[in-house]
Amino acid sequence: MNQYTLEVCCGSVDDVLEAQRGGADRVELNSCLMFGGLTPSIGTLIAAKKLSSLPIMTMVRPRQAGFCYTAAEYAAALADAEQLLEHGSDGLVFGFLDADGNLDAKRTRELARLAGDKTKVFHRAIDVCADWKRLLGQLIDIGIDRVLTSGLAPDVFYGVEVIREMMDFAQGAIQIMPGAGVNLRNVDKIVEATGCDQIHVARFRDVMDTSTAANRDIFFGGALYPPEDRYSVIDGDYIGQIRARL
Repeated sequence: MNQYTLEVCCGSVDDVLEAQRGGADRVELNSCLMFGGLTPSIGTLIAAKKLSSLPIMTMVRPRQAGFCYTAAEYAAALADAEQLLEHGSDGLVFGFLDADGNLDAKRTRELARLAGDKTKVFHRAIDVCADWKRLLGQLIDIGIDRVLTSGLAPDVFYGVEVIREMMDFAQGAIQIMPGAGVNLRNVDKIVEATGCDQIHVARFRDVMDTSTAANRDIFFGGALYPPEDRYSVIDGDYIGQIRARL
């Protein structure tokens, strides 16, 4: 058994397979990682479960930008969560805040109840909340299993002191998992400074797809105009190096 649990943030089935090849212990499955991760498709989950042996946590996030959702968005999130669980998700990753950055306890409790005995993870919405101690206490009361956090910093390396405070505050009542900006240069220091026993990592490499080369004037994305001749996949070799370091 590994001393440290290595979770890899994935946005596709190929990502999951690369994470497994690199020695990951668990994955968080999303879509649209450019927006911080949205709900994955049911087909992606089904294929990932079929082709890999890793526990798969699935994101429940109906849109980018914030965590205060309309009634219609929340209805979609509930429906997605039900389908993800029905098709084998090992846990749900979610986060609901009100317009003032406080926990939406009602919706959080409803998702936790829906997940039942599956793993319940509150994501980095905690990093923008109004009062992390109050929110963390509420999550413990509701029965959330784990929190993913950068320690309220843009990069987890600069949030290690807050993460250490979170772990001291939680006293084992909820798991605290550092993530955001973890790499080979800082993973040792993050683990040492926080005292964590699990960590959340994402590292990608470009893969070429030349099927669009005949007309390079066409873009299918938004105003950022991402290149249409490549896409990102988890770098299994890099994950393997972090696995070995841990």
